Amino acid sequence: DHHVDYGSGSGLQDRVAFVQKDPSQYDASIRLADLQVSDTGTYQCRVKKNTVAVHEVIVTVQEKPAPPQCWIEGELIWGSSIVLRCFSR
Repeated sequence: DHHVDYGSGSGLQDRVAFVQKDPSQYDASIRLADLQVSDTGTYQCRVKKNTVAVHEVIVTVQEKPAPPQCWIEGELIWGSSIVLRCFSR
């Protein structure tokens, strides 16, 4: 029907658009811009020409990790061993 159903309160209205201007030309792909963790969920594509075809896609958006914090354990002495520890949230 040439429209996207955004669901209630999803915040997708300004970030979702058809890839092709006219989805009736056999490409009803959508583009989701500026992905956010809250966009994680199940998305459904329902295409109707002569019959109805439905396909669901599960999208998982993960957060970008924080920059790692690294430090050395042990003394910097020639020939000795040290441990490089790194941690990221």
